[in-house]
Amino acid sequence: MQRSTDSPRERLDGVARIAVVRPSAIGDFAFALPALAAIRAAYPHAHIVYLGRRWHREFLDGRPGPIDETLELPSIPGVGAPPGAACDPERIDAFVETMQARRFDLALQWYGGGGYANPFVRRLGARCTAGLRAEGAAPLDRWLAYEPWRNERLRLLEAAALVGAPPTDLAPRLAVTASDRRRLRERWTAPDAPLAVLQPGATDARRRWPAERFAAVGDALAEAGAAVAVNGAAGESTLVAQVIAAMRTPATNLYDLPLPALAALLERASVLVSNDTGPLHLAHAIGTPSVGVFWLPNLLSGQPLFVAELRFAFSTQTDCPICGVRNMRTRCEHDASYVDQVTLDEVRALALERFTNGRPASERAPAPT
Repeated sequence: MQRSTDSPRERLDGVARIAVVRPSAIGDFAFALPALAAIRAAYPHAHIVYLGRRWHREFLDGRPGPIDETLELPSIPGVGAPPGAACDPERIDAFVETMQARRFDLALQWYGGGGYANPFVRRLGARCTAGLRAEGAAPLDRWLAYEPWRNERLRLLEAAALVGAPPTDLAPRLAVTASDRRRLRERWTAPDAPLAVLQPGATDARRRWPAERFAAVGDALAEAGAAVAVNGAAGESTLVAQVIAAMRTPATNLYDLPLPALAALLERASVLVSNDTGPLHLAHAIGTPSVGVFWLPNLLSGQPLFVAELRFAFSTQTDCPICGVRNMRTRCEHDASYVDQVTLDEVRALALERFTNGRPASERAPAPT
């Protein structure tokens, strides 16, 4: 499948309103930050509207950055909601009519291959549509062929370049606000000591490193002088408790911390040790020294574009430890860890190096407004 040849990479004239469709999870949003910065630099006077999920609206409202406005999409199967999810067609139609009245000059589809998203983006009625297109998906005015297992940050930068927005900064940058810091203080008073945060969960159980190894890393960081906190998303309370119970030294349980408070926690942290999950990529955008445990295919799509503060250890396992089925383009029903071969010694050494040599919060450059 060839790339679109309809004036590729030319900047459009007279662009006043831009819609970006990417109703993603936290990590996938962080991947898009350099591309969003490129769009802002190319169209500095345009009003950029991000069409996402509820968490996008709640987290991004009033936050400095390249986005001017965030709107929550209704439940649309395949566009933020799972294919086949319950939806209200009349509500979707009403939302589309409201967006059509905005008279967008550009509508950017940055949510997967576009099998579901491209028809929706075309309905918005923008003067020009652009973005990603897998084989068989509806075309856009300008599109980039969607291929699996590509670096997502680079993919989105190339998608932005389709509309004359070349990269301006390879670093993802996310501002932490006074409101974020207040939310953290409402939940927890940070100790007067360097802080190490452990993030042992992940949405996909195959990406979870063993809890007892997180505990051992936490003990090593505590022995090096860190106060240790363990964070987990909703539904991970048992996992967080397992890590803390396995530690020899005390640790603070910060289970289900609100996202704004988590951003402030990561800003405060001297190091984060995490599976490949949203908070790891959020920390990278904030500038927190971090260590990530990756499954190699996910590292291909999520690897940072520059060294900065993120270090990683990775597993090359591709076959299910239980049934032996290769889980690259298909997925078996088992949830065994694919990162178990990552050793404690490797992660512990990386964590201690980041804790000792990473930039303190006082020296981290703030995200641009």
